[in-house]
Formats: sequence, C-alpha cells, structure tokens
Amino acid sequence: MPVLASHRKPRAKVRTATPAVGLTTAALASVTLLSTQSATAAPAEPKPAVEEVQKKVDALYRQAGSATQEYNRAKAASAAQQTKVDTLLSDVAKRAEKINEARRALGAYAAAQYRSGGIAPTATFFLADDPQGYFDQNQLMSRVTERQQKAVVDFRTQQASAAKKRAEAVKSLETLTETQATLAASKKDVQTKLTEARSLLSRLTAEEKARLAELERKKEAEAKEKAEKLARKQAAEAKQRAEAEEKAREEAAKESGGGTGAGSGTGTGTDSGTGAGSGYAAKAEKVLAFARAQIGKPYVWGASGPSSYDCSGLTQSAWREAGVDLPRTTWDQVKVGTRVATSDLQPGDLVFFYDDISHVGIYKGDGMMIHAPKPGANVREESIYYMPIYGSVRPA
Repeated sequence: MPVLASHRKPRAKVRTATPAVGLTTAALASVTLLSTQSATAAPAEPKPAVEEVQKKVDALYRQAGSATQEYNRAKAASAAQQTKVDTLLSDVAKRAEKINEARRALGAYAAAQYRSGGIAPTATFFLADDPQGYFDQNQLMSRVTERQQKAVVDFRTQQASAAKKRAEAVKSLETLTETQATLAASKKDVQTKLTEARSLLSRLTAEEKARLAELERKKEAEAKEKAEKLARKQAAEAKQRAEAEEKAREEAAKESGGGTGAGSGTGTGTDSGTGAGSGYAAKAEKVLAFARAQIGKPYVWGASGPSSYDCSGLTQSAWREAGVDLPRTTWDQVKVGTRVATSDLQPGDLVFFYDDISHVGIYKGDGMMIHAPKPGANVREESIYYMPIYGSVRPA
C-alpha cells in the first residue's frame, strides 16, 4: 500500500529575543547619560572667597553683639523686676496679716455683742438696778461702738490695700515672665549667630585661614595708621593751645607790669584744656588703670567681670571704679554724659561703633582704645578706627 505524503506545513521557526542583552546595555548607557546630565545640570555651589567669608563672619559677630546687648538689657530688667515682685509679695503677705488682725478684732466684737444679747438701750435702762450705772455703761458701750467702727474701717482699708498690691504683684509677674522670654530668645539668637560664624571659619583650609589672617593684619595696620594721624593732630592742637595760653599770660603780665616766671604755666598737655589735675582727668585715670588690668581676659558675651567681659560690661565695670554708675547696655551708655567729637576725644571717653551702637570701647589717647572685642578674642588695646565709629560720649 502506497504511503501518502504528509500535507502538514513545516513548523515556522520561532525567533528568540536574543537582543535582550543589547537592550539592557543600551538602557544602562541611557541611565548613565541621564545621571551625567543631571549632575551637570545641578553643579555644586562654588565655595565663597575668603573676603566674602570675612565679611559674613564680621556681620555675624556684629549681629551677635547686638543680640548680646538685647540680652544684657533683658537680664538687667529681669533682675529689677524680680526684686520688685519679691517686695510686692512680701508687702502682700504683711497686709494679709494685718487683714487677719482686723478680722480677729471684728470677731471679738461680734462675739461680745452676741453674749450681751443685743438688748435695746431703753430696755437696758429700765432693767438696770442703778440708773447711774446704766449711763456709765452706756458711755463705755459708746466707746466700744467707736472701736468697732474703727475696726471695720481698718479691715476694709487693709483689704482694699492688699487687693491693690496683689494686682500689682500679678502684673509685675506677667512683665517678669515676658522679660524672661525675651532673655531666652536673645540668648538663643546670640548662640545661633556665633555657631554660624564658627561653622564658616571651621570650613576654611589652612591656606584660606592664612589669607584671612593676612586680611586682618592689613585691616589693623590701616586702622593704626589712622590712629597715629589723629594722635599727631591732637598733639599739634594741644601745642597750639599751650602756646596761645602762654602768650596770653605774657601779655597779661606786661600789662600789669609783673612777670610770670618759668613755672607759672598751667600745663594742659593733651587733656583739651581740662588740666591734668581736673576732676574728669582724675576719674579717667582710675578708669584706664582698671581697664589696663583687664587686658588679656577673655571676651564672654553677657559677662561683666571679674574674670571675663563683654564690651559694655568692661566699660560699666571700669567707670564704676571712678564712682560713676553706667547702665548695662551700649544703647543706654551712649545716652549718658556729654557727646564729643572724635577729634576732641580725651582719655576715659567712651567710643561707640556701628549704626546699631552694638560695641563700645574706652579711649586711652593717641587714637587708641581698650575694649573687649568679640568671641574668641581677649581684652586688648586697638585703634578706634578698626570699626566704623558711631559717636563718643564723656560720661562725667
């Protein structure tokens, strides 16, 4: 029997997905390309120049100085308010005791009246064995009634006074709470500014730190040069004043027919006509002696001695040595005494800096001052031109 040929169609060959590896490679390449493009699109921020860092750090220190003065003001106010609150609370306690005394007196009178039964005066007269005794007793009761009335008045007076003092104490406590909140906020502000400044400085390389130190030296040298120029100007003006005074004395002596002699001069020196033995010069000498003794001690914000100082803490402590009580902050110290021009500065005068009056130093003469500069630095002598001058005052 013949074998019939199969009419089945031959199987079509199934193509396998062999390009899978190629596609994966292409995908990886695309991801890599996109990643590279993303990195290129968002480059890292360029590192600031040392000059920019210096400006930023100086600004942060200045802001911290202003926050320090706010802290000092709040701290002083808090101490004063705490004293006031303590006094008021003590007063309230004393008045409460007086109220209790008045209440006890009223209670005694009430008990006596209860024991007497509250009999009407007419009935008491008719029931009395001795009419004269009644009149004597009635007069006594009249005086007792007056004392009762006085006791009532005293009680009401003490009660009203205690209520008033209690209200004052509550109000003072609320003010104290607000001031303490300001104190805490100022403290946090100072710490934040200083932390940011330290962070900026810590990121500098050794080379950048050296560059920053060089910028500081240049700034100090320029400030010192200005101080020397002021010193020469003040010396020349003092010499002119001395010559003018000597000439005036000679002319006065000729007119009177006498002689002045070699030792007749007053000798103003560089003290702008006040005289070395004047009251202000004597006080200034004590101020500067104290300030010099603090040189080398560290700046600590909020400190007023004896181991560390901030700028206004140093000036306050120094002038206290001369018997002058200055306020705690630069903002209040600038309002004390007499304003003077920079060219008329005398030793002992206070020099204030920046538009926000956040720094102060003690003028020592020759364009130089003693001050507590900033965190990380010690009390030192420096040119008054190291910072922009706001103005100067003569405290006494």
